[in-house]
Amino acid sequence: MEAITLPIYNTEGKEVGSVKLDTSVFDGSINTAVIYQAINAYRANQRSGLASTKTRGEVSGGGKKPWKQKGTGRARVGSIRSPLWRHGGVIFGPHPRDFSYKLPAKIKALALKSSLNAKVKDNNLVVLDNLAVSGTKTKEAAKIFSNLKLNPAKEKKDYRILLLLDKIDNNLGIALRNIGFLNVNVAGNTHAYEVMSHRKLVITKEGLSGLTNRLKK
Repeated sequence: MEAITLPIYNTEGKEVGSVKLDTSVFDGSINTAVIYQAINAYRANQRSGLASTKTRGEVSGGGKKPWKQKGTGRARVGSIRSPLWRHGGVIFGPHPRDFSYKLPAKIKALALKSSLNAKVKDNNLVVLDNLAVSGTKTKEAAKIFSNLKLNPAKEKKDYRILLLLDKIDNNLGIALRNIGFLNVNVAGNTHAYEVMSHRKLVITKEGLSGLTNRLKK
């Protein structure tokens, strides 16, 4: 497959060069089954699994038999904490459990490759030459995305942008953290779920290089 070439933009939104994507990572293949597995695993690992109910043996009270076994004309009952009674125990209710499980590293890597290829196919991958701000002003950082014409319309509430950097310094992190439609991460730490859950992916040239090297291993 011929290498895909993408333009590189500066923070003013001007095209300043181009980059050829490594064909060992950006080969155009999208394995939806593997993406599905990776997303399911990620979401399962985020579950706390803290839902808990009490059985009849754990509910307080109910030590005395409410009435004698025979002769009353009523149904036999051994405890006021029977699951049939109000305030009684719960049958087969949920208890704390661990939903997490591990995926093989090769499957996670393939899922990430596929998700990146999906973004390239849909023209939703933007490469930045570099990203730096002089101070900690959010207004200055937000202007960069306006220059790139990536500001979402107000009615698009589900419009999310993922920004991947090679590193995040303190000033840049402060400037970016209050932009509502933006999530920021280090390129080396991203995963398939994060990529697929955002409409646009913006990545710096250094971040792209580091991410490519990580997936080539």
